[in-house]
Amino acid sequence: MRDILVLYYSRQGSTAALARHICRGIESVAGMRARLRTVPPVAATTSRLDPPVPETGPPYATHDDLIECGGLILGSPTRFGNMAAPLKFFLDGTSALWLSGALVDKPAAVFTSTQSLHGGQESTLLSMMIPLLHHGMILVGIPYAQRGLSETRSGGTPYGASHAAGISGEGELSPIEQELARALGARVAAVAGRLETRP
Repeated sequence: MRDILVLYYSRQGSTAALARHICRGIESVAGMRARLRTVPPVAATTSRLDPPVPETGPPYATHDDLIECGGLILGSPTRFGNMAAPLKFFLDGTSALWLSGALVDKPAAVFTSTQSLHGGQESTLLSMMIPLLHHGMILVGIPYAQRGLSETRSGGTPYGASHAAGISGEGELSPIEQELARALGARVAAVAGRLETRP
């Protein structure tokens, strides 16, 4: 059984909901298992606000999670068209992994949630791809062969799974958003399996 790391930060729950559907997609692929992790909030001084272990939900990610997993799917709500500070803070601490090449040639993908349909989904997804490229990871998106990508009236992009939560932030994932999130998880898991069996 090979793990794919689903690592995210979520405040209102929408990004976490996407993460759960991505995990279902991963586990639909034989021999693959999702490893769900989050990151703690940070203050303006970049100090951690939470205790070392969260009271509820998935555990906080460690560098070992990145090393041990066969792929990475990274998620964040948008903050002015960029990833949220807690996720960036975690990624900024991975220099040792970059130096050792620990993530080179592993497949990776990204996902996000915004309040509005044009709230910076694609720029946020692109911002999360940049450190993954620096780590030498192989980026996986959602191809237009996935029918829901052409039919969605809310979230879902070729750059990664996404969700438009609405101004209240309480909008549930649409059936197509769920489908695309599962498709992304399954695709990364399938690519990870193929990469492991290559000569």
